[in-house]
Amino acid sequence: MNTMKTTFLLTLLTVLLVMAGGALGGQSGMLLALIFAGVMNFVSYWFSDKIVLAMYRAKEVTELESPEFYGLVRQLTMKAGLPMPKVYIIPSETPNAFATGRNPEHAAVAATDGILRILSREELTGVMAHELAHVKHRDILISTIAATVAGAITYLAQMAQWAAIFGGGRDRDEEGGGMLGLLVMAIVAPLAAMLIQMAISRSREYEADKGGAEISGNPLYLANALRKLDSANRQLPMQEATPASAHMFIVNPLSAGGIASLFSTHPPMEERVRRLEEMATGRRF
Repeated sequence: MNTMKTTFLLTLLTVLLVMAGGALGGQSGMLLALIFAGVMNFVSYWFSDKIVLAMYRAKEVTELESPEFYGLVRQLTMKAGLPMPKVYIIPSETPNAFATGRNPEHAAVAATDGILRILSREELTGVMAHELAHVKHRDILISTIAATVAGAITYLAQMAQWAAIFGGGRDRDEEGGGMLGLLVMAIVAPLAAMLIQMAISRSREYEADKGGAEISGNPLYLANALRKLDSANRQLPMQEATPASAHMFIVNPLSAGGIASLFSTHPPMEERVRRLEEMATGRRF
């Protein structure tokens, strides 16, 4: 069900992109929007992993440098039937982790100093199994495409705002939708893109929780880790984290509560833990 939902949402996001291009420039605008998204996806596909790892100053480690952590990842990788990913440690006291890479053959998993310090081996097993589930499901590629297309829509919306300010839509009502179309696109399109991107991210997190529980062999490993990580990240948000990359982490690294939590790329923590606990008792996930 979550896979079908993700496919539908990605299709909807692409349609929104084409509509945004059409509102800005008619048929030529639609074509330009598709080309623009294609270029951005190409760059993201090949270089997004290197960019995000460099952004967080992640350092690749070997088994000699971090035998326990590296060995744990290797053990879980074998259980998941995946190629061994590169292993990185992020110099941050905020406990968190993420996976990146365009496919299982070019994947990397990263964990902060903080998460290695506060979690037990069982809890860390649950977390890294979750990240390897993302790799197995190719969620990194899916989330990258979603983020890139959403970014393209936001860029077109900004262009539409300037076009509306300078009267760019007055004389092309038939082709591009006119001034009203530009204004609607400038306001509604980026909001819709953000909501669709969040829905995709939340859907993939639930799937990774389930897949990670299966890889680790005990859903409670991850459930216990999520409780601890949620509390720790509220107390110590990651200062270097950005909204553009927040969706990659196992828990939201940004400080957000109240209404802001409704716009989080992560599902409610209570619901994630509840599903894992039900999975542990043999009920459906």
